[in-house]
Amino acid sequence: MRDAFTKALAALAREHEDVYLITGDLGFGVLTPFKNEFPEKYLNAGIAEQAMTGVAAGMALEGRTVFTYSIGNFPTLRPLEQIRNDCAYHHANVKIVCVGGGFVYGALGMSHHATEDVAIMRALPNVTVFSPGDPYEVEAVMPLVYETPGTCYLRLGRGGEPRFYSAPIQNYKLGQAIEVYAGKEGAVFSTGGILGECKKAVEALREDGHDIGLYSFPTVKPLDKAFVQKLAAELPFIATVEEHNIVGGFGSAICEITAQMGEKHAKVELIGMADCYSAIVGSQDYLRNYYGFDSGHIIKRIATLL
Repeated sequence: MRDAFTKALAALAREHEDVYLITGDLGFGVLTPFKNEFPEKYLNAGIAEQAMTGVAAGMALEGRTVFTYSIGNFPTLRPLEQIRNDCAYHHANVKIVCVGGGFVYGALGMSHHATEDVAIMRALPNVTVFSPGDPYEVEAVMPLVYETPGTCYLRLGRGGEPRFYSAPIQNYKLGQAIEVYAGKEGAVFSTGGILGECKKAVEALREDGHDIGLYSFPTVKPLDKAFVQKLAAELPFIATVEEHNIVGGFGSAICEITAQMGEKHAKVELIGMADCYSAIVGSQDYLRNYYGFDSGHIIKRIATLL
């Protein structure tokens, strides 16, 4: 996903003079091609994310569209006051990019685990939240990240993730869900890099004869309310899966929509971090298994719903 982002950003910079990138002293190697091609549009702010965000806000209010880039919590939680007061409140075109959502940097401990970022960013007015699940989804949302007025949050994995679609996604629209499989017995809603585990789980269930659907949501805020309510009216259950705390995150956003239906609707099962921090460290795969949202645990949770 990281490489897809940098390539898409370079393409935007070639087309639009207002595109700038500020990094918080990381991304070397990955960002080097952008730096070499656009040295006048690239700035390393150092390990000073609050200053980085303030600079980005000032540049944006002077007509630029500025992307800030750092690991996990660093471009979001550390400069949260600057995002709220300087960027979102003023509808500034600052595009905050987190590389390493969830447990990508699992071995580095709780300080590097991004498991509350979606909830916090989507709670801020005037902030649009993107959480693509593979490189094709990154490429699909990048034009919207640029075109959407005001502050946006883009949550990425790290790098080397496989592509889960057979071809690029065409004409993606803000808030749209992407149908991977349709199903009548129930559906899995996924956002972000956990899409691969969801796909493995759903494919295993389908091979066992269960007609389970899978939908990916590269946008978390806004969501396609009409689409979610349509499926919630037709299906017995929806399982939301996120590499994130279930409090205030993607699953909560789905529940906010179904709660407004005022009629019988699908049971919503929330799969993710159960309102806790990870006090242990390990690889991303290890922590996904430990906290119960790898493909095996997803299958077990859905089996209880069938």
